[in-house]
Amino acid sequence: MTVDLREYIDFEVIFLYAKCIIILMVKMMLMSPLTGFYRMKNKAFANPEDVALHGKEETAKKYIRADPVVERIRRIHLNDLENIVPFAVIGLFYAICGASYSTAWWHYHIFLGARIFHTIAYFIPLPQPCRGLSWGIGYFVTFSMVYKLLLVGLAM
Repeated sequence: MTVDLREYIDFEVIFLYAKCIIILMVKMMLMSPLTGFYRMKNKAFANPEDVALHGKEETAKKYIRADPVVERIRRIHLNDLENIVPFAVIGLFYAICGASYSTAWWHYHIFLGARIFHTIAYFIPLPQPCRGLSWGIGYFVTFSMVYKLLLVGLAM
């Protein structure tokens, strides 16, 4: 007996997932050049070879330092890696588990909005609990999808 997955998978949900995950991945990828931009702007480098263009070895050593803005952007990027990557995997399984379009739409868009707001709240910085709430909302959305996946898995 063969199973036709087209009976179970709503391709509109797959396209919705793809749209949201592409936006999230681009947002996450932009953190690297943003970090590099602020490293150059603030002359705050992590490695000796990175400062070679800024003078002789002794004068260039002062540029090997931590900068608060660069470190803030690095933490945004790390937080993205810790949250968007699990969402990407769980969201894909969620898209193919038979979730309704409207439920998937809410899950994907709430997570997308929460992550974008998290980045804004972290970068500006906005006062807490703005950043913490946006992180928590995104985390809750991811666990809501996990719950649905467990229900589907247990029903098999």
